[in-house]
Amino acid sequence: MKKLSVVLLIIIVLVVGFMLSTLSSPVLIMADDVEEGGGGAVDMAAKFSITGFEWIYPGSSVNAQGQTLHNIHLDSPDDPYGAARDIMTYTYNFTPHLIVSINNDGAEAIFGTSIVDDIRANDAYNGYAGNDKVQGTMSRGDAVNAAMTKNGMNVFQIPIQALLGNIAFHFV
Repeated sequence: MKKLSVVLLIIIVLVVGFMLSTLSSPVLIMADDVEEGGGGAVDMAAKFSITGFEWIYPGSSVNAQGQTLHNIHLDSPDDPYGAARDIMTYTYNFTPHLIVSINNDGAEAIFGTSIVDDIRANDAYNGYAGNDKVQGTMSRGDAVNAAMTKNGMNVFQIPIQALLGNIAFHFV
């Protein structure tokens, strides 16, 4: 019983330590579309810290050379996550040391198979017709939030998708 208490205490300390570390170095979470543009693209991102989520639109996130977060896989194929870190530092004045990327397969497993269509149905930025051929009216962040809320989250899929490689952790 004493060993179990020690293990639980260690886990709690690690989780609290991780959450507190996000105050100085938030985690960057990116939705990678590995099939877009031949080399892949970042469709959406979010800054996560103990204070919450902040949506980041990849097309308006740039580095000093004007390269966008959306195109990091094309512009920096040898170190796309280092480029993402540099873009966050330049545009948003925070430097992530952990970047979590999730591809469409992982997102569909966690949030349901209609997650991408549900985002497109509401996303006014690109104005695509969605599930019901309805013009979107929301910002990309609001569209992602609405789709995630509508579909719910299957938290049990997170470790499975990480093991399958659909969620990847990049320390930069």
